[in-house]
Amino acid sequence: MAQAFDSTRLLPTLRQWAHELGFNELGVARPALAEDERHLLRWLQDGRHGTMTWMARHGVKRARPERLVPGTVRILSVRMDYRPPDLEADDALLADNRRAFIARYALGRDYHKLMRKRLQALANRIDTAVGGFGYRVFVDSAPVLEKALARNAGLGWIGKNTLVLNRHAGSYFFLGEIFTDLPLPESEPVDDLCGSCRACIDVCPTGAITGPQQLDARRCISYLTIEHEGSIPEDLRPAIGNRVFGCDDCQAVCPWNRYAQPTDEADFHPRHGLEDASLVALFRWDEATFLKRTEGSAIRRLGHERWLRNLAVALGNGPADADAIEALRERLEHPSAMVREHVTWALERLSRPGAAAAAHP
Repeated sequence: MAQAFDSTRLLPTLRQWAHELGFNELGVARPALAEDERHLLRWLQDGRHGTMTWMARHGVKRARPERLVPGTVRILSVRMDYRPPDLEADDALLADNRRAFIARYALGRDYHKLMRKRLQALANRIDTAVGGFGYRVFVDSAPVLEKALARNAGLGWIGKNTLVLNRHAGSYFFLGEIFTDLPLPESEPVDDLCGSCRACIDVCPTGAITGPQQLDARRCISYLTIEHEGSIPEDLRPAIGNRVFGCDDCQAVCPWNRYAQPTDEADFHPRHGLEDASLVALFRWDEATFLKRTEGSAIRRLGHERWLRNLAVALGNGPADADAIEALRERLEHPSAMVREHVTWALERLSRPGAAAAAHP
């Protein structure tokens, strides 16, 4: 435990340090998540986590910070904007079914190491200032209800799409935490400003948002193209369109994202032309090329096999171009049964009458 200090005077300094390290906002939360724990348990009991078995394995530990890090009395929650500047509008890219849509957060370098390093730098400054304190840094690296903690820390409210919304910054930001034994003053929570809006619910291509703050991951395109390791359910493939890594539809349509601020962080800017890449070109990457082009990217954890799975679905949802058909046929004998399955499905789709003229399935 740290030596005696004036927590009220320290907090403004912490916010200044956070800004200097590239964070856009810092708040302080108490580890009180009883209602969120009940919501989590209902979600798990309904099986809405799909094949994300680690969600169930950690159980209530996710909602009890003091169990994860004994001695925790406060959580410092930070956000960092990630949307790159000057991007083509999402709907224009989604309408061009010869190109790949990749969730905006994954166009640049993986955020985990960058944010963890900067949170550690913030913790080091605090340690020097207060003469030692108990803490642990997290960036999506442990069973943490980061969105609920960000809400409790006043960084925003949890919207109907289950994302944290900030009235000044929308939702295009990453979250990170420092669990600490410092009894800092808590931040004031903000009001839920979604009102009667249901744009995110209505726009979801697969109906994964089943109600306000109710997400069935088994139908979510982000889950299907990133977290899910097996075959994508055939009835959901047409709705995926040309989304090959994640989906931002519920963010793009959110009125609060008119206030989203473009990031100045160069590491989050697009790399390797992924913001404007053709499906055929990406599908023709061999494994060595995939590993080279996705080095330092969140996409790399997919592995080449699932990358091809996702791209095969997207090609099957596009026009029956000669290049697309040729590229798919080249993978018909791929060693992976899962890749072969999705390639076969795509070729069957493209062989149907009218496929050449179809803009979207």
